[in-house]
Amino acid sequence: MIYMADTADIAALKHLYEFFPLEGITTNPTILKMAGQPLSVAVDQIKAIVGDGMIHIQVMSENADDIVREAKKYKTYFDLGDNYYTKIPVTPQGYKAMSILKDAGINVTATAIFTQQQALVAAKAGADFVAPYVSRLDNISSHGIDVVGDIAKNIIEYELNTKVLAASFKTVDQIYRVSMKRAHSATISPEILMQLIKHPMTDISVKTFLEDGQGLYDVEF
Repeated sequence: MIYMADTADIAALKHLYEFFPLEGITTNPTILKMAGQPLSVAVDQIKAIVGDGMIHIQVMSENADDIVREAKKYKTYFDLGDNYYTKIPVTPQGYKAMSILKDAGINVTATAIFTQQQALVAAKAGADFVAPYVSRLDNISSHGIDVVGDIAKNIIEYELNTKVLAASFKTVDQIYRVSMKRAHSATISPEILMQLIKHPMTDISVKTFLEDGQGLYDVEF
């Protein structure tokens, strides 16, 4: 499983990158709004933290030609390399732009996916990652976990060079279930990333070790 942080919260990212084996970050207009930072400021700060890790930046343009220009601009403006992925919503113009950008050598993440067919078309258009929204599907009784599983199954059966980037989580259990459905990666908020590694029995075990070890560990270091 590839873990990514779905945030532009710089303080949270700095904290997570001290210990969590993250492989990149994802952003979108809503995330930037929550962080209260413009793209030019946020991405420079993110770069300083993630280094060569993946940086997924969503476009705002709606027309294919504009999407292509915008995506290319971000790569040069922020001096990004192969770790840069342009996030494109799965609209007709978005699909068109995906193919053009892939031919230009720019990585693509197809986003705002709610069906297996949207993801399959994006994969055929050349998307490196397809991002289905789990909780938003669950909220309308559309079984987000199953949609992720169907997409992952298609990728395997059709031998597509695309990865599932599961997104939109409210619980740790959702992440567990998409991992068991063969999702290749997940982008997760800092709050849920912290919950992911915690368990009360772990806390109890560590407390017991500290108590039982008093006076027994006599080797200085």
